Amino acid sequence: MKFTIYQESRTGMRANNEDRLAYCYSREALLMVVADGMGGHYYGEVAAQIAVQTLTDAFPREFKPRMRDPFMFLQKGMLNAHRAILDFAGQHRLLDSPRTTCVACVVQNSVAYWAHSGDSRLYLLRNGRVLAQTRDHSRVRLLVDQGVISEEQMPGHPDRNKIYGCLGGQQKPEIEYSRKATLETGDVLVLCTDGVWSVLPADILAVSLKTTDPADAVPVLLGQAEARGGPHADNLSMIAVRWGDTYGADSGSGSGNGSGRGLISTRTMPRDSVTKRIDEFGRQPGGKTDLTEEEIERAIEEIRSTIQKYSR
Repeated sequence: MKFTIYQESRTGMRANNEDRLAYCYSREALLMVVADGMGGHYYGEVAAQIAVQTLTDAFPREFKPRMRDPFMFLQKGMLNAHRAILDFAGQHRLLDSPRTTCVACVVQNSVAYWAHSGDSRLYLLRNGRVLAQTRDHSRVRLLVDQGVISEEQMPGHPDRNKIYGCLGGQQKPEIEYSRKATLETGDVLVLCTDGVWSVLPADILAVSLKTTDPADAVPVLLGQAEARGGPHADNLSMIAVRWGDTYGADSGSGSGNGSGRGLISTRTMPRDSVTKRIDEFGRQPGGKTDLTEEEIERAIEEIRSTIQKYSR
């Protein structure tokens, strides 16, 4: 595989960053996950951390170095994360379980597979245009589908934060799956939270990432989103990957154009090797927290032990 990838998360004007994001890859497969936590105190961040960590922890067990059924992996990972969040809530005797949106994508053999629950989004961009995007599990999305409001009215609608799909909570999560999408050299996949897409139209993302390296484009886009959000700017998180392979090409060698200062080629990776990029709970760069170092360490250990129950 050949690709360039960059991820970044910012707190915005909120007291704490409850967004979590991560990616990992083997010689022949790539996984990206973004989650937006909801819950009092620090529990929204816990829910989001459990979501990204459950999926990324499962990756090395499933990709050896390629996966048999990416959709089954995404389903199992999200449902396990849902159960782990409920377990954590039970252990802490929380009256209301923390919840999180989640969008995750697997790419192997230049084919992308994605799934989501909630309103964190994925966009597939080609030649500066939006080729595909996820459909939000939200009240305002239903209103748009029913013709009650327009797309342009979504960001400012009073029901914008009413989400009916999420991990955690009392209902079994609604998880929606994509069709298999064959990627071409130069295609861009973007995963982001609503703090980004609610203030940045999709066409701005598409044009900005058409030729610019993700490591240059993503910080600029997050800066624009933060400025547009003003004093009410939400947490903002984004992963962007520019694909450098073509379907049917040898996955070890790739046939990308070699552009991009952060070009990753997995050709020489050992078959059982995995590279992971994820921040532990409470460790986001620039993140804010009122927790002490001892409380952070205890939370990290509780999250690990909770996830281990579903790691088989």
